[in-house]
Amino acid sequence: MNTIRLLLLFVGLLSIQSCHTHEIENEPGTLIVPYIDQTEVDAADVPSLLDAAGVAFQTIGIVNWSGYPYKPSVQFRIAHTGNAILIHYQVEEQCVAALANDGGAVYKDACCEFFVAPVDDGIYYNFEANCAGALLLEAGKGKGNQRIAAPQSVLDTVKRWASLGREPFALREEPTKWQLALVIPVEAFFRHPVTSLSGKVMKGNFYKCGNDLCQRHYLSWRPINTSTPDFHQPNFFGKLVFE
Repeated sequence: MNTIRLLLLFVGLLSIQSCHTHEIENEPGTLIVPYIDQTEVDAADVPSLLDAAGVAFQTIGIVNWSGYPYKPSVQFRIAHTGNAILIHYQVEEQCVAALANDGGAVYKDACCEFFVAPVDDGIYYNFEANCAGALLLEAGKGKGNQRIAAPQSVLDTVKRWASLGREPFALREEPTKWQLALVIPVEAFFRHPVTSLSGKVMKGNFYKCGNDLCQRHYLSWRPINTSTPDFHQPNFFGKLVFE
């Protein structure tokens, strides 16, 4: 009898956990970030690794500002290994460019961005990468002078793969499909002592832009309710729940 009761209790706990996970998955603005049991991941292997794990794509497709109606096709998916975040972007747009280098104005190029606040202290990070993998990374509580740029030593910890290659190139006015993969280690959170991602709940948003492309645009994963384009809006971040 005691064994049966224990089994029933165990099944009940599993059912409660399953219901709780289902509720989180269906909570608006919440994304479950699945765990993948890998110790070291090369950026070039991220797409196939996420394929094998069955990680689904999400859409970056919200046009928040009517003055910039162009809407390229943009998807992303995200997972983690405990000590690194894995992100894979897929994009199809009318023209591309990759003029910037690390630390430069990558947002003027064909660019995908991940903004994330690892803890609730007002500081968030902007991981911005163009279609050749050039990276801009800053952290702070607001825009402009309030943000601190990551040194090159931190940028170098972020592994990158780009389907168009890693060399800068000028504007290409032709329809282009491209992919980008990032491996962001916990060390990239250079203003916080993040040691493990497992069980963490963060806030963030994902963006697509191209300020100097033939069709300027500003897309987001979660909606932004401002009168003019502004991605530095942590009040509109969604929730990222790391398994």
